[in-house]
Amino acid sequence: MNSEEILRRVATPLTSPAYAPAVARFTDREYLNIVYRTDPEALRAVVPEPLEFDEPLVRFEIMNMGEVTSFGPYVEAGQAIPVRFGEERGEYLHAMYLNNFPATAAGREASAYPKVMGEPALKVDHAALVGTLDYGSERVATATMGYKWFPMDLAAAEAEITVPTFMLKLEPGYDHRPRIAELVRTRITDITVKQAFTGPARLQLFEHALAPLADLPVREVVSASHIITDLTLSGVEPVHDYLAEGKQS
Repeated sequence: MNSEEILRRVATPLTSPAYAPAVARFTDREYLNIVYRTDPEALRAVVPEPLEFDEPLVRFEIMNMGEVTSFGPYVEAGQAIPVRFGEERGEYLHAMYLNNFPATAAGREASAYPKVMGEPALKVDHAALVGTLDYGSERVATATMGYKWFPMDLAAAEAEITVPTFMLKLEPGYDHRPRIAELVRTRITDITVKQAFTGPARLQLFEHALAPLADLPVREVVSASHIITDLTLSGVEPVHDYLAEGKQS
């Protein structure tokens, strides 16, 4: 295999890549979102500069990916933090847990999504929408919401999940120092919201050394939503280079 052929590949292993070179289209992507208030000191410990936050809020999400090109169906859970980058408001993606390895590898390597393996699930149990996240055999999160209690304005639902999102792209060099250290930005623009609801909700987070969601403790549930969409993820762009900042200082 010559150099030109190698450079056409996007992922390792070379002859059996971990994920396909395709843009993923999500059909019937189902969200359970619970926004909660947490401790300001806990947020200050994890939100990277130059991002800032106004209120100590976190959005816990579980997403059921019913049909995804190249990946197939899977479930994802995580935490997103409302932040500001200068005058632009968005969310910082703090943690994501998936039960699909190709989607985990693609999100982390080809973009900058903070994805690791986990066992999230989303189901309807009697009159409740129930989301859970296990890390290994241990439960680390349980979210519940009244199932389709009140219709939600579709435009408001779209606005909730299409804010700009910020992530850290950290890639080590062979000396174990960062070779890439960037803050990157993306935003969902190709989206159709099919259904949206709100209702009463609760969220429990359980302590775990390797899945530390409870380090951002739940103090008060602020809002909840259940949204079903079709969408395509956009690419990412760097907005801040930490290595360049270090060279200037």
